[in-house]
Amino acid sequence: MVMVTNEEVLRYLKTLDFPMDKWELVRQVEQQGAPQHVLKALRALPPLDYRNKNEVVRSAATALAPEVGPPERAERARYREHQEVAQHLRER
Repeated sequence: MVMVTNEEVLRYLKTLDFPMDKWELVRQVEQQGAPQHVLKALRALPPLDYRNKNEVVRSAATALAPEVGPPERAERARYREHQEVAQHLRER
């Protein structure tokens, strides 16, 4: 399974004029010759009107950090030094 990255999606959104709905977005990205894994991520978007490319990326199923594979994520999860708690969630 090929996972699409935020960067790959953004590459095809640069020239688009927002706002637009999901299906117009998919159509225009398809016309640009986007690969199937990018189109698949965009077709999985909720059927909404998107105001800008950031909304699209936040809604798309993308890999935020594809350079970190499953073994590395598992190793990080085992060690507390890689786990941080947001300031607002810390005990006072």
